[in-house]
Order: sequence, then C-alpha cells, then structure tokens
Amino acid sequence: MSAAALDEIVSELGGADRQERIELLIDFARNLPPLPAKLDHMKDAAHRVEECQSPVYLFVELHGDRIEFHADAPIEAPTVRGFVAILVEGLKEATIEDVLSIPNDLIERIGLPEILGMLRVRGLHGVLGRLKAEVTRAAIGRASEPSA
Repeated sequence: MSAAALDEIVSELGGADRQERIELLIDFARNLPPLPAKLDHMKDAAHRVEECQSPVYLFVELHGDRIEFHADAPIEAPTVRGFVAILVEGLKEATIEDVLSIPNDLIERIGLPEILGMLRVRGLHGVLGRLKAEVTRAAIGRASEPSA
C-alpha cells in the first residue's frame, strides 16, 4: 500500500485495542464529509454498493493521475460510515495505482473483524471491492478516450 495517509490510519487502528478501535471508527464516521452538491442527486443503483446492507454510495473521478473519491453512508450505520470515511480520508490525492494496490485484507489489518459481525465485514469488503472496480473502470474509460 503506498497511500501514505491510508498507511498511517491503518497503523493507528491496527495498533489500537478493541475499545480504542471502536472509538476511532466512530470518530471517522463523524468526520465523513458530505457529498458535493453535484453528486447528491446521483445516489442511485449505479453508485450503490450492493454487497453492503447499509446504503453506501461511491463516486470516483480521475484528475490526471489522481483520483477524487467521494462517498456517502448513513449516520445510522456508524461502523460502515467510519470505514468509508477512512477510505475517503486515506485516499486523498491517491493515484490509481495507490487504490489498486490496497491489500484485499485491509479490513483484517485494521482489526475490524474483532469488533464487527460477519455480515458487516462482508459489506466492507464489498465497499473496498467496489472502490477498486470503479477506479479500474474510470482508468479504462480514460485510456479509451481519443488522445488530443
């Protein structure tokens, strides 16, 4: 993993005890930025993470070799919202390669299976998988555009 901000968050959560990890996750949930107004009306099935029980919406845009990642998750699902906020915070200014190199066991590395049920963990894996798929799709779309 090469996104330095995400590496730092993973290290902090991975080194925390169970109670601290819960508190940190809740803190991240409180700090998830709202969707930009231009995206708020686009919360539809095409942007929803189907694998997650909670309605989570992801939006990825490419700017040069950097991604801009926005997400929405309900305040009533603080653990899911916290994980989404970790990704948003940790992947600011990330490259396509940064996102695609996130280990698939990220959720385990930050110790979330110790504090969440199996269905929630499965949903979080769905969020991570969807993020990688959206970044891949955006990169392919950009590569297929005619060059100027």
